[in-house]
Order: sequence, then structure tokens, then C-alpha cells
Amino acid sequence: MIPVLSLLLVVTFSILVTRIAAIALRHTGLARHTARFQARSAFTGAGFTTTESEKVVNHPVRRRIVLTLMLLGNAGIVTAVSSLILAFVRDGGGDGWPLALKIALLVAGLLGLWLVATSRWVDRLLSRLVERALNRFTQLELSDYEGLLHLAGEYRIAEVAVEEGGWLADRPLSHIRPAEEGVLVLGIASPDGAWLGTPQGDTRPQLGDTLVVYGRTEAIRGLAERRAGDERDHAKAVADQGRVAGEERRSRRGPSGLEGSPP
Repeated sequence: MIPVLSLLLVVTFSILVTRIAAIALRHTGLARHTARFQARSAFTGAGFTTTESEKVVNHPVRRRIVLTLMLLGNAGIVTAVSSLILAFVRDGGGDGWPLALKIALLVAGLLGLWLVATSRWVDRLLSRLVERALNRFTQLELSDYEGLLHLAGEYRIAEVAVEEGGWLADRPLSHIRPAEEGVLVLGIASPDGAWLGTPQGDTRPQLGDTLVVYGRTEAIRGLAERRAGDERDHAKAVADQGRVAGEERRSRRGPSGLEGSPP
């Protein structure tokens, strides 16, 4: 029975470590689903070969988190496998506990751990505890960008490539007028790796550049797919943004007509 309990403890430890690491990664700016995927991939050693992996390995804090997960994961997986083997094959299972009871306890324990791991209440509690610990023991600047920018809804941060014949190519931002469509240009990355943050209106995106933008998904998609000279599509996007902005302002006012009143 001790190997079964050891296995459950190892699984509990694994869930706790990956959850803490995912929260820490999330507070470095990664989206929630990305942080969880990268934490689990690093801990299990499955490898994180997505394009998002560059955002991890090129960030010093995220890289330290992932390296720690890799070390802990190697020990945890070996221990879990060893405990599983000992639980069912050691001395032919002759430790006084029926095999059926062992299996039942193992399944019940794993089910309970799965319920705890998927609990939103547990996630919120762990998030608060991890934030306090990181604030106290590290110099990590905590910023939940996903929550701050409401990226779980219609809004998101995206990369838009500047392509030949596109609306964005070889014209200053003051002519492109993305803000009129509700899209903010946060920065421009050049093919050689150069970065220009908060570009001004006289900045002219070049072919091969990548614009990092923030706005509604539909508005960003329209901006990325529009061809040069398509003023009609631009006018429609501006009108759509005006309608959306009006709805958002009304929702802030609430039924009393005062901004900030509860809905």
C-alpha cells in the first residue's frame, strides 16, 4: 500500500509544481493556455516545439522556470513509474492488501487529484499564494497581461505581417489610420530583429516588418487581409468600430446613464 500512497504523493507534487509554474509563467505575460501547455511540456519532458517556445527560451525568467521544471520532472516521472511498479509487482503483490483494493484506491485517488487540479477555486487560491510568494522572495514583476487587456474576450494582441500589395505596406501610420478601426500598433519588429516601440504617425512600415497590435480580433483580421487602396473596406471598419465603441460606452454608463454605474 505504501507504493500506492507514494505514487499519489508524487502525482500531487507534479500537479502542484506544474500549476505553480504555469501561474508564474502567466504572470510574465504568457496567455493562460500557453503557460499551462509550456509548463506541462517542460515537466513531462515531452518537448515544447511550438512557435511559442521561443517566447519562453528568449525570456530569462521564463527560461529559469522551465529549466527548474525539467529537473523536477525527470525525478518525478522516474519516481512515479517506480512506485507504480512496486505497487503491483513487488513480491507478487503479497503485502497483505488485495490487488483489487489497490486498484480501487489508486483510481479514487487519481480521480480526486484530477478534480482538485481542474478546480477554479483551487486555481484562484494558488494564484494568490504564488503572487504573494513571488512578491516576497523574487524580483519578478507580476503583470497578468491576459486579465489586464481582457484577452479572453474579443480583444487580443497579435502579429500582423507587412506584405506586398497589402494595406499596411510602405505608407506612414498616419495614412493607414489603424486607430480609427480600433487597432493600436504597440511596436514594429524588423526582419533583422530591430524593434521600434510605440511608433508615431510618421513611421512607415516596410515589407517584411511585423506589426504587434492590440484590438478586437475581427478588426485585426480585417486590417491584415485588406489590400492597398481599399478605402471602402477601411470606411466600413471605421463605422464598425464606432458602433462597438458606442456599445462599450453605454455598457459603462449602465441603466442610470452615469459612467461607471453597475449594469
